Amino acid sequence: MLLVFKNSKSIGLTIIFFLLSLFTLFGQSKNISITGKVLESSTNQPVAFATVILVEHETKNNLTGTTTQDDGTFKLETEASNFYIEVSFIGFKTKSIKDFKIAKGKIQLGNITIEEDLEQLNEVVVEAEISKTEFKLDKRIFNIGKDLSSTGASALEVLNNVPSVNVNIEGAISLRGSQGVQILINGKPSIIASDSGNTLGTITADMMERVEVITNPSAKYDAEGTSGIINIILKKEERKGLNGSASVNIGDPSNYSFGMSLNRRTEKFNLFSQIGIGYQELPNHRKSINRDLIENTTLKSNGTEYRNETYYNIILGTDYHINENNILTLSGSFAYEIEEQPSSFDFDLFDGTERSIWKRTEETEATNPRYQYELQYKKDFDDHEDHMLLFSALGRFFGKDQSSDFNDVTLAGPDRDADQKTRTDYKNANYTFKLDYTKPYNEKFTIETGGQYVLDNTTNDYEVQDLVGNVYETDPNQTNIFEFDQNVLGVYGTAAYEGEKWGIKLGLRIENTDIETLLADTNENNDQNYLNLFPSFHSSYKLSDSYSLQIGYSRRISRPNWRDLNPFFNIRNNFNIRTGNPDLQPEFTDSYELTNIYNLGKASLNFGVYYRYTTDAIERRISTFEDNVNTYKPYNIGTNDALGIEVNGKYPVAKWLVFNGDFNYNYFKRKGEFEGTSIDFNADQWSGKLTSKIGFPGDIDFEITGNYRSGTKTVQGKTAEILFADLGLRKKVLKDKGTISISVRDVFASRIEEFETIQDDFYLFNQNQRGRFIIFGFSYGFGKGEAMEYGGKQSGGGRRR
Repeated sequence: MLLVFKNSKSIGLTIIFFLLSLFTLFGQSKNISITGKVLESSTNQPVAFATVILVEHETKNNLTGTTTQDDGTFKLETEASNFYIEVSFIGFKTKSIKDFKIAKGKIQLGNITIEEDLEQLNEVVVEAEISKTEFKLDKRIFNIGKDLSSTGASALEVLNNVPSVNVNIEGAISLRGSQGVQILINGKPSIIASDSGNTLGTITADMMERVEVITNPSAKYDAEGTSGIINIILKKEERKGLNGSASVNIGDPSNYSFGMSLNRRTEKFNLFSQIGIGYQELPNHRKSINRDLIENTTLKSNGTEYRNETYYNIILGTDYHINENNILTLSGSFAYEIEEQPSSFDFDLFDGTERSIWKRTEETEATNPRYQYELQYKKDFDDHEDHMLLFSALGRFFGKDQSSDFNDVTLAGPDRDADQKTRTDYKNANYTFKLDYTKPYNEKFTIETGGQYVLDNTTNDYEVQDLVGNVYETDPNQTNIFEFDQNVLGVYGTAAYEGEKWGIKLGLRIENTDIETLLADTNENNDQNYLNLFPSFHSSYKLSDSYSLQIGYSRRISRPNWRDLNPFFNIRNNFNIRTGNPDLQPEFTDSYELTNIYNLGKASLNFGVYYRYTTDAIERRISTFEDNVNTYKPYNIGTNDALGIEVNGKYPVAKWLVFNGDFNYNYFKRKGEFEGTSIDFNADQWSGKLTSKIGFPGDIDFEITGNYRSGTKTVQGKTAEILFADLGLRKKVLKDKGTISISVRDVFASRIEEFETIQDDFYLFNQNQRGRFIIFGFSYGFGKGEAMEYGGKQSGGGRRR
């Protein structure tokens, strides 16, 4: 069992952060606490994310504000005495509350009903469409607006606009510059959020309500993911009657899609569904150089690979309100993809005296079925609105049936003619059972406890055949069946105190991991079992209505997945080969952070400092070189110290012009050795995003986002900097029920990723570029639905087997 705080560095930092939180106990003054619940008058349903602000009577200036929770509740605190309360939400009449009583420092407003305003629905301004960030005790919530550069975008592209989050050209997600992020859908694992297939390609911007960024998760959450958790909350229509929206898109490279969302709400049932169908082409231009510095040979390759997909997906679900305190939810989704992956690469090998040139082509076909089903039961208790019991059972499956033909044709020099075939039969099944119980003992003190059991089973049957004469023969050295079984049992408990100014949350999670791997053909197995403790600590202090402080600590784990452990590889490029490492161990991270939150009138600014210490750090791209072949795989290499700062903010210059910015810098130290050689070094990296939103006359909205990521040193080399821009343009039509839009991603085709490996005996260069994507769309909302922008999958980050 690995115990937490096993070195003096972790103990010292924990003491410092704990003392800082105790400091927040001092200097408290008498505040007024304001609570209430916002409901829609026609249906008596809660209104989530309604705006509640306190307005100074004489100056009419906003003093402070917040947004309502999913259940419509809110809580505000102020030191002011001469104010009134305004409640507003897009499409509803603003309600002013000036008659209230203060008793023992509290204003309890109870239920507040707001009425729909049809005229206001036609006067939505750009400011109401902006994505907004909200801070909680242990998370940040990014409420998705109708950002134009996300029009027709996938969840991956939406995430790239979320502060602290970056998505590279291959679809790998990093948080504050670090990968190892756990992605959840509605608070739970999902097959569409895994690394199987196209990851988040089946979720589009119109389906998303908000993104929760949890850089220091409490013990309530699964400990997986060393750099934190990203939780994507999908929309679930709650308006009474039949509502929906539909959209159609066309783009270049070839992209055609149709999507529809339907919802039917009654007193007892909420039925929801989404369907999508489309076709897309995803080209990827690649260049590589393999140079043997000892033998003085150079191999170059240059070409384009495609991922052309026809896809279908459907989501169905229902909420059954048994009574006021009991809700049963049953939902399911199914997606089916038909892939074609043609590619063509030119190879040029020069050994100093003789040149060899040949072309390698590939024709790959694959079908990918995936489905998910979930049963969830929620019980609310009468004594407190947050007293609840939640049970969920989730099952998901992903399969891939793929066949490939490779053909090498000699163009000059020695004979390189060859034919190969590969076959992949991949299956993954995952089952998650979860029980959570929340018990508030009063308005300030709450405990949470629960458990989770996850069973993950993967089988990858892979075969390589070479053409010998006129017959294809199986290559036993590259053929095997890899079986991966991982079971994780976790239990947790947290206790939280949240006063008028000060709050604290402590937690502890215990997880037992059992892993079994087997290479069936050769009967090689590698089993692991480990038990770990994962404590967490969070505290917040509100110094004034305009300034708050958050502090947090958590311990995380990043477990190797089946791809990391499987020693067999795909031969797509047989000179640049990725393979797994059966001996790979999990990495552990102690994460600390201190965040300052400022509300400066219309503007907001957040400044944070964070530190992460990682042991058994996993480097996923360590290369070895032999006979011009680069083989790279993951290794545990030493420790990593990372100290960083993060700044993000919003400044509305006017209703028609708003700026959003995000900046992240981290300095890190690597210590360790690989094959007897020290890899100790220090380096830094920074990234930034700036978005401008402009409202033009004629109901035309424009948005442009600039992105920059600096280059940085790696264990064996370096990465190059990246600078690119996205833009969008939108006009509302048909009395604002319809929307015409255009979005351009990577406007200047400058999003090029380059990696260099620089060693004493070899040099490697790799370049990837997806290119520019343009999408035209039309969407229309009916019933009480709003026009949505459904853009198919456009992930740009699909992963191959």
